[in-house]
Amino acid sequence: MSNFSKWISAMRLRTLPLSISGIIVGGCLAAFDGFFNPLIFTLAILTTLSLQILSNLANDYGDGVKGTDNEDRIGPMRALQSGDISEQQMLTAIKLNVLITVVLAVALIWVSFGSENFLMSLFFLVLGVASVVAAIKYTVGNSAYGYRGLGDVFVFIFFGLVSVIGTYVLFVKQIDYITFIPAIAIGMLSAGVLNLNNMRDIVSDAKSNKNTLVVKLGSKNAKFYHYFLVGGAMVLALVFGVLYYNSPFNLLFIVVFIPLTKHVVTVYKNDIPKDLDPELKKLALSTFFLSLLLGIGQLL
Repeated sequence: MSNFSKWISAMRLRTLPLSISGIIVGGCLAAFDGFFNPLIFTLAILTTLSLQILSNLANDYGDGVKGTDNEDRIGPMRALQSGDISEQQMLTAIKLNVLITVVLAVALIWVSFGSENFLMSLFFLVLGVASVVAAIKYTVGNSAYGYRGLGDVFVFIFFGLVSVIGTYVLFVKQIDYITFIPAIAIGMLSAGVLNLNNMRDIVSDAKSNKNTLVVKLGSKNAKFYHYFLVGGAMVLALVFGVLYYNSPFNLLFIVVFIPLTKHVVTVYKNDIPKDLDPELKKLALSTFFLSLLLGIGQLL
């Protein structure tokens, strides 16, 4: 594998569409209210992508040095696990990515708030630092929260609430209750992707003492939790579409209920964790397209 290819693989590009789902929804809702700035939107997308790549690299490093990524792991082989990238190279990449993320975040905050909204700028700066720390501490260090079953909480907060509501505030400079329902829905679907990942890896995670929520709940209860996350998100999206209905375009996102329903049925019938791997891409892309159609549907 070439040097470029191994880093592209380590960045796990297939996770990136999911990471910007909340940004799309928040941006579209702001545009619906008459507030939109292409530069803010672009910087928000770039900052989020950088954070997701940081999380992926840190996850690779954290699980790699702990020995969690071993022959028992079902998913694609990680960079440290395969030996394509050394621990020192990964650490250097993580540090560089932190720098890039911070620069993008500061630029985003400055373009959004300037010098006249100091308190908001300070709040978002703290939020940015928290996002960087959360991206790293999922698997890195002795107190990694991903090893204590708290990954779902952080994913729900940062991929849902912070992503949708935070993006809206970047444009409008205030919080609006219109963002709450879609923020919760996107957060639940994002947590569903993590839950599915952990359902796939339940055997290897349990052996490595990575006590994800799935390991704590067990396979059967993890399935019920998954139905709650995906089904609950679908209900909330529908409630949002009905509450803010202006035209049939507002309900465009309902077409995504078809693959989501098929996904839930597949999980229900599944008894072999490794067979859940293809469902990860399906759920992540379904979340992305639901966000895209929900947001665009409000503008049409």
